[in-house]
Amino acid sequence: MSDTQNNQQVGPVGGRQAWFVWSFAAMAFGYAFFQRVAPSVMVSDLMGDFAIGGAVLGTLSALYFYPYVFLQIPLGSLLDVIGTRILLSSAVAFAAAGSIIFAVAGTIEFAYLGRILIGIGSSVGFLASLSLTARWFPVHQFSLLTGLTMFFGMMSGMLAQAPLAVLVDTFGWRHSMWGLGGFGILLALLILLFVRNNPPATDSGTRNKLPVKSFSQSWNQMKSGLSYAITTLEVWKVALIASTMSGPMLALGALWGTPFLMSAYNIERPRAALLVSLLLIGWAIGAPAFGWLTDRYRHRKRFMIAGCSVLSLCTGLLVFLPLPPLPVTVMILIVIGLSGSVMTATFAHIRARTPVQYGGSVTGIVNSMTVASGAVLQPLVGLSLDYMWDGTLLNGARFYSAVQFQWSFSIVFVSTLIGLLIAIRLK
Repeated sequence: MSDTQNNQQVGPVGGRQAWFVWSFAAMAFGYAFFQRVAPSVMVSDLMGDFAIGGAVLGTLSALYFYPYVFLQIPLGSLLDVIGTRILLSSAVAFAAAGSIIFAVAGTIEFAYLGRILIGIGSSVGFLASLSLTARWFPVHQFSLLTGLTMFFGMMSGMLAQAPLAVLVDTFGWRHSMWGLGGFGILLALLILLFVRNNPPATDSGTRNKLPVKSFSQSWNQMKSGLSYAITTLEVWKVALIASTMSGPMLALGALWGTPFLMSAYNIERPRAALLVSLLLIGWAIGAPAFGWLTDRYRHRKRFMIAGCSVLSLCTGLLVFLPLPPLPVTVMILIVIGLSGSVMTATFAHIRARTPVQYGGSVTGIVNSMTVASGAVLQPLVGLSLDYMWDGTLLNGARFYSAVQFQWSFSIVFVSTLIGLLIAIRLK
């Protein structure tokens, strides 16, 4: 029997057990997304404790993304070959260890190490969810489950805004990171106990499981998947669109949005974090909704063009409008989240055009590019802020004005225009 036949779904799918298994991968992605967003409410604390500016802080936050990006492609292939349970539980344990190292870091270099380990450990969650969805659920539910996974992640990101800001103000950022480490250890153990790679049995009673392969067979399958994904131009087009749609959420919602609102509207950190979390709520609502719509109507290219268009308009308003009233800015952030969430259609679009045995590799490339946008945009915005900084300090940390933030966000605006142009030219 071929590898493709072995990896196809042959047993009954759906049901309570499928949702139970999938929920652990969704929680792992939620944990990863919480870690992704957490520095946004620690900006002044980290800048003060480590005596750093915006560019270094952007790099510290973005170190989460660098290993995450580079690991997506091989991890996608590994999930095709050896399954989800061991990879996911080990990865979450890595993230937990990174959280503890970050919590005790006395120097910026040690904090870098912790953030890198968090990125390594967070790299599996979303791909694991997609892999389990493909094996445990009917194919027509793929976009919906992708959207629900995004919903889980965005709601976790919301928890990393105002609630985490309160914890940081009350207990300090180090104790908060200790708590994240402890939760990660518990989640890793639960995944190891309850997640299974495949449905338990087919109608004939035979187990639907990953085939036992030699090292050479596994390696050859991985090389074949990587070769297909890397050399297919359409894969890279879709990946670039996905990256430009996720970029505003990662640059604004995951790091610079909260300090921007604090500076521009002179509001306290918990309130600013709560308002920025509305961007993530917009994404959380839009992801499953657009997932369902694209499953139903299949016009994925049209949805992507519409999403990119609205996203470009909103980021342009954020950059070029004179500072509007706070409710208007918050509404713009919400629409940025809603329009960016159309990004979920990119996964269904490319998987529908990919041989099943290469699904993990292709998904890995697309997902790596969505995260790469954060790795690029977060430090670039910070570098721009440092370039325009006028020397003002507030409680030992650099203070940036609203206008400096707005001009720095023009980098994000340009990226969304690039995504729109590629979407228009998509097959």
